[in-house]
Amino acid sequence: MYFVYILACSDETLYTGITTDLERRLDEHNNSSKGAKYTRARRPVVLVYSETYETRSEACKREYLIKHKMSREEKKALI
Repeated sequence: MYFVYILACSDETLYTGITTDLERRLDEHNNSSKGAKYTRARRPVVLVYSETYETRSEACKREYLIKHKMSREEKKALI
């Protein structure tokens, strides 16, 4: 199972990602050097949205759509 997720960063920006373990990944974003460079500079981050997918392919397509095709307003409406 794959998760597509959106985080709210401390500077009020949004970050979209994909993972197989949502709790572990959220912990990495907040407490580890394994967190994305973008979120390491904007801690703490809070999980505000997630969706599940059976395949990595489906999850990657959805992540791309959210990350690159949706406006901030559309992401806020989704959340």
